[in-house]
Amino acid sequence: MSRSTRTVPGLARVTACAAVAALSLTACGSGSGAQGGGGGQVKVGLITKTDTNPFFVKMKEGAEQAAKKNGVELVSAAGKFDGDNAGQVTAVENMVASGVKGILITPNDSKAIVPALEKARAKGILVIALDSPTEPQDATDALFATDNVKAGELIGAYAKAAMAGKPAKIAMLDLAPGVAVGVQRHNGFLKGFGVAEGDPAVVCAQDTGGDQAKGQTAMENCLQKAPDINVVYTINEPAALGAYTALKAKGLEKKVLVLSVDGGCTGTRAVTEGKIAATSQQYPLKMAAQGVEAVAAFAEDGKKASGYTDTGVTLVTDRPQAGVDAKDTAFGLENCWG
Repeated sequence: MSRSTRTVPGLARVTACAAVAALSLTACGSGSGAQGGGGGQVKVGLITKTDTNPFFVKMKEGAEQAAKKNGVELVSAAGKFDGDNAGQVTAVENMVASGVKGILITPNDSKAIVPALEKARAKGILVIALDSPTEPQDATDALFATDNVKAGELIGAYAKAAMAGKPAKIAMLDLAPGVAVGVQRHNGFLKGFGVAEGDPAVVCAQDTGGDQAKGQTAMENCLQKAPDINVVYTINEPAALGAYTALKAKGLEKKVLVLSVDGGCTGTRAVTEGKIAATSQQYPLKMAAQGVEAVAAFAEDGKKASGYTDTGVTLVTDRPQAGVDAKDTAFGLENCWG
């Protein structure tokens, strides 16, 4: 997943499309290719949680590249903020009205988005969740995503090995209620570390929304409650960097193990700098590309993608622990995004 510069025709048009504001439907694609039932070019909709998070920027880039390769038109939209379900519902409705053949979505609210997706599927539209499943998962035709439980397990197992039998005082810096990806990573970490929900080893839990400033505030709150915290699980790398800032302000940055998930370039560099001990790297470009390919195939033969496709996850650290599979940050930087 190198981030080589694209020199394909129409790059300027793709770049311009990538800059359009959230919730407006923007079309990017080649001028010819796969044809829809009405004789026009096949449209594929992509709805991300936001259009500012580097993870979703990379996801959109992957979708754009795949749209060009498969000769389909990409129509994109995003929530105004992480958690904006209403914005995503509007985007689904607009895409259905515009005649898309398939919709790819990273749901902001795993449950609340379901009625809108059911209406789209009832009209014969292929609906694929990317990165985050809906609740229930079968509210979409298929899911292309990281195994987020495994992502959590990897950093949990790493933390357990790194502690080497020392009693743990764990802070959990989570995402937000109602978001499946946050629950899965949280549960995976506990499983990997070998503790159950409610275990006294978990001395603090705070929601961060995956935001750096909120991650810092959450860490400050946890330190007030339990100054002897020595392990910090974070939902993503912005939250991890916020936690690091709070720890450094207290002179604790060398004494506390900070773990995270995502594998963005900023987060991976933070691993090289020792701010984050290890992160579970995932691959948003791959998720989106495979989703676009699935819709293009559906347009060709009418066969819908189904079930779950694991798009991979890798533990990245420069301080490996015995018994825990990992790659170093050289690998991480070659495969990062953002």
